[in-house]
This record gives sequence, C-alpha cells and structure tokens, in this order.
Amino acid sequence: MIRVASYNIRKSVGLDRQRRPDRIVEILNEINADVIALQEVDRRIGARETTIPREMIEQETDLKVVEIATRPDSIGWHGNAILVRKSADVHNNRRHDVPVLEPRGAISADIEIHGEHLRVVGMHLGLLRNFRRQQIRAVTGQMEQLDAKMPTLIMGDLNEWRPEGSLSEFGEDYAIATPGPSFHSSRPVASLDRIILRNDLDLLNGAVHHSDLSRMASDHLPIYADIKVSARVAI
Repeated sequence: MIRVASYNIRKSVGLDRQRRPDRIVEILNEINADVIALQEVDRRIGARETTIPREMIEQETDLKVVEIATRPDSIGWHGNAILVRKSADVHNNRRHDVPVLEPRGAISADIEIHGEHLRVVGMHLGLLRNFRRQQIRAVTGQMEQLDAKMPTLIMGDLNEWRPEGSLSEFGEDYAIATPGPSFHSSRPVASLDRIILRNDLDLLNGAVHHSDLSRMASDHLPIYADIKVSARVAI
C-alpha cells in the first residue's frame, strides 16, 4: 500500500492570517503519506522563495523534496511541489507547460517506493473552465508522450466545483477520486482537490484530513488516499 496526499497550503498562511510553516509540517506528519503534492508552496512575487524552509522538511519529517525548482530559494514550480519518503528513489522529474491566462504549470516525477514504480503529477488548474479543459488536455497528452503504460497518479487543486465539468477531459482511461469537500476549510462545501489514477493503480480508500490544525492552517483541507499498484512496471 502507498499513501498519497494533496494539499493546497495557501503559501503557509492560515485563517488567522499568520504564515506558519510549522503548522503545515505538523499536518504532513499527521497524514503520514509516502507521496505528497503541494500547491501554492512558494511566494508568487519577488524571488518566489518557498514558504516552508527546506531544512524544516528535512529535519522534522521523513520526507524529501523532489528537485524540480528553477529558483535557488524555491522547492516548487508555479507553486507546485512534490515530497516523497526519504527512502524513495526519484528517477526523473519534469516541468510541464500548460495553456495559461494566469501563472500555472504542472510537475511530474517517476518514483520507486515500497518496491513499486509510478509516475506522480502535481498540478493546480486555473480558475476559468475553458483553460482548465486545455490544461488537462495538455498534461494528459504529455503523459501519453512519455510512457502511456506507466501507472500514473495525478493530484492537486483542480478548481472544479462541479462533479464533472472540465474533469471530463481526463477521459475514460482515468479514474477520478473525490475524497470529499476540502474547501473552505472553515466550512467545507466544495471538492476542489482530487486524485486521479491511471494504468494499474487501484484506490483502496480516500478521505479528507480533518484536524484542529488543518482547519486553521490553510483555506483548503488536505486530502489523501491509499492506493496499490496491481502490476509490476520497470522504469
């Protein structure tokens, strides 16, 4: 079993308007996931530095940063970051351009964890439905070009309020898991955060992570799922 999670941390600013990366780190430890996709991890202006110090992640969790950033003080790209267990091997990492009206992008990594291989994609889709459709097509198209048979997991804040809407662009090859309402954390009514599986990935269970900290640390609640790889794949 592999536990995966996705969390829009809103640049580590909580509902009390305090930037508290220590709360985010504690929540990550509460979830205890093997692979985590983060959104809004870096500041959006200036040097785009991370809002969670790399040293804090390394010293206070069993996680490491997938090296995807292009800026020295960042851990992400367009706010997206992927964290994995320190015991995991990262074979490839990539930045994916998508059609944008606002700054957006997606990232991916091929990892080996618990003896299994899978491709992990983290992304944060746009606010406008037409652009979300284009962004989904761009990401899934690039996954096809890389290796259509690789078990693939896509996670993130998809900004889609409707059960389907732009998500229909994933097509029949992808299974969309909606663990539950994750926004707004003070009163969750919208399932904006989702986990999508393809090729020999089975969903065992999934949930929204509720805790005293998670209800305060961001405007989104984290989601997680336990999955398994049903067929062996070599990278």
